[in-house]
Amino acid sequence: MARNVIKSVGSMGAGLFGIVGLLLLTACGEPTSQNQTATETVAIAERSDEDRVVYLYFSDNKHTVLMAEQRSLPAGIRSEEAGVRIMQALLEGPKQRLERTIPMETRLRGFYILKNRTAYVDLSSPIRDRHPGGARSELLTIYSIVNTLAMNLVEIETLKILIEGQEATTLRGHMDLRFPLRPNLLYVR
Repeated sequence: MARNVIKSVGSMGAGLFGIVGLLLLTACGEPTSQNQTATETVAIAERSDEDRVVYLYFSDNKHTVLMAEQRSLPAGIRSEEAGVRIMQALLEGPKQRLERTIPMETRLRGFYILKNRTAYVDLSSPIRDRHPGGARSELLTIYSIVNTLAMNLVEIETLKILIEGQEATTLRGHMDLRFPLRPNLLYVR
């Protein structure tokens, strides 16, 4: 009898296992680490082949406001993986006629989302050490990051910026980074 059960399960194909994996992922919630199991990878691959449109916020040429630049991500990827990809694209800089808001040498050290809908982005020290300074420039840098992540990921209500894994008081002396920030559309055109 056990052989018949195994044989009939085997004849159902891998699709059933992908669906079961997807149901298990949905029931258990999203894992907090960036590592994916084989089941997650299969489930993600079976969700959709369509791309998801996201908007990255860069500075205009006069460094006065943020403007959106459209990119795409594969649909169906987990929120944390999407956040990593979005942040890496923001660090790479604009592809159109906009200006960077983050120093070129800055690297993403980590990204995660807590269940309370606060995300943490950990950046390398050039975000601070190579930043040009000035209140407006600092403001555009911070809200470039916060708006880009929070406006594209519904799981994020607030965002906390860390530098080299540590809390920072400010980036360059103007904006308070001690507390998680909410998106601010006043700087977006």
